[in-house]
Amino acid sequence: MAISQVETVSSTADKAKLAAVAALVVAAIAGFYLLSKQGPVAQWGVLIVGLVAAAGVFLVSEPGKQFVGFARDSWREVKKVVWPTRKETMQMTAYVFVFVVIMALFLWFTDKTLEWVLYDLILGWRK
Repeated sequence: MAISQVETVSSTADKAKLAAVAALVVAAIAGFYLLSKQGPVAQWGVLIVGLVAAAGVFLVSEPGKQFVGFARDSWREVKKVVWPTRKETMQMTAYVFVFVVIMALFLWFTDKTLEWVLYDLILGWRK
């Protein structure tokens, strides 16, 4: 049995930062709805400013720094991928379609054979 390790926020400062992030998100959403009479510019402005502030606070916390590191590593790995050419993609797609057609015919043939054996030969229902 594999033991999974769960990372938790350990420092009080990081807990406070994450609480501030949650508060900023809630305040941004509440501001969006409370400013409905001020017009869409005010609504969207408060929402965007609040969410950007929340993202900024998150990025200076330890979990935010870990997220940025993970994103950089992920992007580095994506750059290493060797993508197939258009010709290779079209060939593989054609192989898949041909395989699907062959499997469909095989399953249809198997179904009809079993139907014939069971209903006609063994049970004699179709005479």
